[in-house]
Amino acid sequence: MALDIDNMSVLDRRRIEALVLTPLIRAFQKELGVERANAVARGVLESIAREQGRRLRERVEGGDLKAFAANKEAWRRDGALETEEIAGESDRYEFNVTRCRYAEMYTELGCADLGTLLSCSRDFAFPEGFNSDIELTRSQTIMEGAPMCDFRYSLLPVDRTAGSAERDSNSNR
Repeated sequence: MALDIDNMSVLDRRRIEALVLTPLIRAFQKELGVERANAVARGVLESIAREQGRRLRERVEGGDLKAFAANKEAWRRDGALETEEIAGESDRYEFNVTRCRYAEMYTELGCADLGTLLSCSRDFAFPEGFNSDIELTRSQTIMEGAPMCDFRYSLLPVDRTAGSAERDSNSNR
């Protein structure tokens, strides 16, 4: 029987990943320095997140913010995130995370200092893969010591006079 990773909670996936990646990242930090090792790991993790966003887009109907928001259950499964929704409209999706079991898990595993790298750094890349016109703004995270995470997704206005190739190249920040 094959493992169906798409039906596994993201919290469980991140635990498994942390158990493998933490010793690797620590070894690379020793060899390359913390800044360089983290930059390489961040690049790889962001690339994976973009690809996961693209795969989600292929599985769901629509590529707008409503479809995006409706398919975020895997991140919340098993109480991984406690959230309060602020806005859920066609052009914006906003919520605060008031409890983050991801941060708690990384602390439990002894790698709290890598939590932002292993989880939070993916948060901007995933929606890029899902729809390059979705933009995330976030000013704080629990992982970095704040009392909450403020997720603010918006749908970028589409310039109807510009060609789609130009719009796509401008949105790949």
